[in-house]
Amino acid sequence: MNNYEKSFLVSGRNTLIHKQKKVDLVIVNDTGDPVIVATRHGVKIFTEEVPSSKADAKARYLELVDIASSDVFSENKTLLFVQALNNKEYKVDYSKAGTDLFIRIHQENYI
Repeated sequence: MNNYEKSFLVSGRNTLIHKQKKVDLVIVNDTGDPVIVATRHGVKIFTEEVPSSKADAKARYLELVDIASSDVFSENKTLLFVQALNNKEYKVDYSKAGTDLFIRIHQENYI
């Protein structure tokens, strides 16, 4: 899949940029870490069942993003920045999972 078909861009060593309103990003880091979702309204913990395949995700207007895959970052991340479509950049700190500091707004306006 080339960059024109993806609904996100990879920037730097730990930043994802959400670029399509019609598709939400389901971001998976490691097996023990919570799954998050980037929507047009922001970033939050994904509480639904994670799609088992890319076809299942596409039918639900989702795109699975595995952080450790070779086309994203090739390794699990402790700290991840997600630029959402609501003009905010979110800081996701997997070392603070389960606390209020897990997902925070990093920059109010990144553009």
